[in-house]
Amino acid sequence: MVVRLKGSYAVKPAEPTWEGCQPLSELDQIGCITYIPIIGFYRPPQNWLTLAETIPNTLKDSLSRALAPFYPLAGRLQWIGKDRLELNCNGIGAQFIEAESEAKLVDFGDFSLSPKYDGLIPTLDDSLPIHEMPLLLVQLTWFSCGGISLGLTASHAVVDGQSLLHFISEWTGLARGEPLKLAPFLDRKVLRAGNDHLHPPASPSLDLSFNLPTLLSSEEETKPETTIAMLKLTKEEVEKLKKMANEGEETIIPAYTRYESLAGHIWRCASKARKHKHEQPTALGVCASSRSRIKPALPKGYFGNAIFDVLATSTAGELMAKPLSYAASRIREAIETVTNEYIWSVIDYLKKHPDLTVFQDLQARTSNDQFPFYKNPNLGVVNWLSFPIYGVDFGWGKEVYIGPGDVDAESSFLVPSSSGDGSLVVALSLQVSHMEAFKKHFYEDIMICNM
Repeated sequence: MVVRLKGSYAVKPAEPTWEGCQPLSELDQIGCITYIPIIGFYRPPQNWLTLAETIPNTLKDSLSRALAPFYPLAGRLQWIGKDRLELNCNGIGAQFIEAESEAKLVDFGDFSLSPKYDGLIPTLDDSLPIHEMPLLLVQLTWFSCGGISLGLTASHAVVDGQSLLHFISEWTGLARGEPLKLAPFLDRKVLRAGNDHLHPPASPSLDLSFNLPTLLSSEEETKPETTIAMLKLTKEEVEKLKKMANEGEETIIPAYTRYESLAGHIWRCASKARKHKHEQPTALGVCASSRSRIKPALPKGYFGNAIFDVLATSTAGELMAKPLSYAASRIREAIETVTNEYIWSVIDYLKKHPDLTVFQDLQARTSNDQFPFYKNPNLGVVNWLSFPIYGVDFGWGKEVYIGPGDVDAESSFLVPSSSGDGSLVVALSLQVSHMEAFKKHFYEDIMICNM
């Protein structure tokens, strides 16, 4: 698909904002510190299409007004030494791009992630120094049928998924002429950003350094090709998985959740599809939020990263031979490790660490040995099931489709269906050679529950 650039503009905050350097928390500076892509597709009504400038002007004007309270997104990152970052709130602005394509919305079918998205989500020039890279890029693309797409990518060092969706929600409200509903809480010092560690840190009980299990066999390619699948589950299939996970586990209180059941199912199916040996160690990366687990709880609207990955571990043999409840139990054990004490020990541990690059994907991407973090025999499962990702209406109506713009490495996103009927979608990236076997186990193992 050919996408032609029409124009590129810097969008600055609509009013003067605080300027200066703001420290990032340690949670901002580990894991994925590159960019989070999201894409939405729309069919605007004719009255929005009559004047060609109505939609881009609405987007740029409302974006400018949204950047005033969310001014960190108008700044730039800069290195402090070799491994740590700070946020320069300089008001340079976000980047707004307008493009066009001869494609039509029908060409995207069910909007499953595919190479068709190439060119619709803004990309950064990796040759630029980090202090010149915009933290937020937005691309409006016109299709020949009158439909549009809105691709957005934001720095993961500045926001996590929840904070980004908070920004998008407020931006769309401003575009519709509504007032700000929830101002962002911008003081990262609630996570001791910029402060020295307050007491000698204990080493966290889980490994944050991505020292993940490796394959016992060295036959696999160094950088095998991956592919993406969008696997749909009905509400009934989700309930069957929860039933399978909790079968014979009446003493487990509370019962295993939808996430624990689904993530456990995905983990088991991956080991089966990869044909792991019984003794093969494997890990599942669980993205844990500290927002409500930390004491005191983070203020509502906290704008920054409040997440980090913890690892559920097992041998592949145990995963495949034991019931789903075993995988769910390993995931719960990892999640329950994330207590208030654990979170503060992680932050103090990272403050004292001499080199944060060992925790950062930005540096690891240059090394075949270290990146991707999640690859065979491991997997990541990101939970977006409770996120308000739908109803992104700038005034011309809700989206036809919206979802993650990419799935990195060998990992997955759990995304609720737009129908709101309890069904969901698993956006999965896996090696090409394993994907078909994964799909087979993914659905057949659920059917076994009926027998």
